Amino acid sequence: MLLHRFSTALGRLRALGGTFLFGLVIALGVSGASAAQSVLVMNEERILRESAVGQHIASRLEVIGAEIQSELEALGAPIEQENERLNAEVSVLSEEAIQQRPDLIQRVQTLQQQAANFEQIRRLRTQELVATERQAMQPVLVILQNVLQEIVNERGADVLLDRSQAVFVSERVDISNTVIERMNQRLTTTPVNRVRAPQQPAQP
Repeated sequence: MLLHRFSTALGRLRALGGTFLFGLVIALGVSGASAAQSVLVMNEERILRESAVGQHIASRLEVIGAEIQSELEALGAPIEQENERLNAEVSVLSEEAIQQRPDLIQRVQTLQQQAANFEQIRRLRTQELVATERQAMQPVLVILQNVLQEIVNERGADVLLDRSQAVFVSERVDISNTVIERMNQRLTTTPVNRVRAPQQPAQP
């Protein structure tokens, strides 16, 4: 009830893999004298999903996500247990009888504060996972940019689009396979270290 399934947040984070360069249109080597543009297309989401380094990052994030979820479950368990105890005690009492029990009212207020603190921690842990992925992706994106620049130069392209921006793409202009091959030659792993958010004092 009070414990949110962290796997839901993790699932949303998996979808972030294809958003680092989303909407990016790379116009490189454009020649004003050129009568026609040469356009190439890449599938960024697939590149990040299928490249060796992308799979490495995803695997490490799963481990870190499971670690965070275990921490949240440990924090949330006593809150849920107290919630169940209070529900059992209050369910047999009238509203008037509850008002005559300051001890119960105090327990409810304490539980509400604990639940609010737990939710704050849950949000921080979600932010940590997002920050961890972003940090791990930084060197990957540098390599990716270099590989894309190389291929654009080699093929004399003027424009590079992400596949998500195109209605139809011919396989002959999709460079995703080539990008994955070159990425795998240059980078297969990268440090994926958990980024920890600064601890915030609990609210009174």
